[in-house]
Amino acid sequence: MKLIHTARDLAPGRQKICLAIGVFDGVHLGHQQIIRQTVSDAQQHGALALVVTFDQHPNAIVAPGRLPPRIYSRAQKLRVIAEFGVAALLEIHFDREFSHLTGEAFIRQLVRELGRIQSICVGADFQFGHRRSGDVPLLRRLGRELHFQVHGLSAVALDGQVVSSTRIRKAIRAGHFDAASQMLGRPYSLAGRVMRGDRVGHKIGFPTANLDTTGMLLPPSGVYAASARLEARTWRAAVNIGVRPTLSTPTPVPRVEAHLLDFAGELYGQELEITFLNKIRGELKFPSLAALREQIRKDVLTARAQF
Repeated sequence: MKLIHTARDLAPGRQKICLAIGVFDGVHLGHQQIIRQTVSDAQQHGALALVVTFDQHPNAIVAPGRLPPRIYSRAQKLRVIAEFGVAALLEIHFDREFSHLTGEAFIRQLVRELGRIQSICVGADFQFGHRRSGDVPLLRRLGRELHFQVHGLSAVALDGQVVSSTRIRKAIRAGHFDAASQMLGRPYSLAGRVMRGDRVGHKIGFPTANLDTTGMLLPPSGVYAASARLEARTWRAAVNIGVRPTLSTPTPVPRVEAHLLDFAGELYGQELEITFLNKIRGELKFPSLAALREQIRKDVLTARAQF
């Protein structure tokens, strides 16, 4: 999958283009339906399948007070979309200037820059452009004028309820990973780059990889048995999520720390993807580092037994 940041970067020439447009956080079952339809259209018409999305959630600019935490990191999102066989992904920089573009102006700009658009696929309730001025009826009107087909796909339902990013976030917050996984169409996982910490884990004999999860939705605090994927390899792990109350940090913030079983080496700067298996215990405050070390030893034995 080719990653581009402006429509002109695609340089399709006279080849037809089929578009899927959306935020696609989590790339859940509803999003997958949209992307699959686009790939199917492209195969039918000898066109390029192009996913159009944004480098951040639009609310980051237009309604920062209602910005939802991300289900997937950028790398996760791009990796999952690529699995569906799209030719390219256009990642638009969503800034204040772009937020003032009307829905109609946005589509006309895409047509000018991409040329022969064969089809555009979105969710039936998708709205876009300044003040949500773009929707499926607008796309259909423009499609008749500019000669492209429009698919406004109905939401996917699971257990009698619509699959949505909001519903997935609710499941993750509650620790209902099986429900989240069903809606995502794959096991729920949390990913982030490994950043330098204060090395307390090293000092007590259980080094951890500290994940940068800025802006990400986190599961409930506690210790989990999990698998940790690094590039093509997977390691068993004990993962702690929480504010580390034993260390009495002046300004505690939630952290995600993974101790990879039977691993030796440096992980700084690499992306680690965590898939949760079972919760071992809740977050606790211990009277000393020695007591914390003993509990971690037990947690690691429990995590190892989970596999």
